[in-house]
Amino acid sequence: MSMKFSGIQKTSLIDFPDRIATVLFTPGCNLRCPFCHNWRIVLNPQPPFLNEETALQILRERKRYVDAVVITGGEPTIHSALPEFVRKLKNEGFAVKLDTNGFFPKNLEQCLPYLDYVALDVKTSLEKYPRLGAADTAELLQTIEMLKKGKTEYEFRATVVPRFVDEEDIRKIGEIVKGGKRFALQQFIPGDTLDKTFSNVEPYTAETIAGFGEIMKQYVEEVILRV
Repeated sequence: MSMKFSGIQKTSLIDFPDRIATVLFTPGCNLRCPFCHNWRIVLNPQPPFLNEETALQILRERKRYVDAVVITGGEPTIHSALPEFVRKLKNEGFAVKLDTNGFFPKNLEQCLPYLDYVALDVKTSLEKYPRLGAADTAELLQTIEMLKKGKTEYEFRATVVPRFVDEEDIRKIGEIVKGGKRFALQQFIPGDTLDKTFSNVEPYTAETIAGFGEIMKQYVEEVILRV
């Protein structure tokens, strides 16, 4: 088994805190978030795919400029080959960040020894997760606890999508991440979304998101606003 990727972004200044990184996108996802922007690689991933060896070659060639890698998706942890790939990156001397929705804690646990940073999406309150395609959130809760208790640097994060994240949801999310290290609130950018009704949803104002941040400060050590 080896990894394959739907795309690569050779240089990103925003995906890995304090680092310039190369971003790899994995195909497929277990969720169907209506506000997803990467829905094409979720619903129907199309070749040409970038195979693992080619991806590693590109990374090696650029290593003197970029020594950090972000693996995102889709959902990377649906791929059983992920832990071995992350181990290879670590052995090559790269700093590695993983973006995940938290629904595959066993696979994530195997990756953790080789990860420098994990960003875990806590997308909404638990009762709204069925609207994202998840009937059961037990695995997500398991992942949250694993990161809280573990040694790997991490952030919980939510994209503040109207209809999925309101003040009440923020409090409910706060309860499940309580005692966590940091929480990032990210602005929702309308546009090419899976469900077209989200393509022109009016995003929250910066003031509203700052208000959400004040609430979240009651639950976690640090709040980051990306607006």
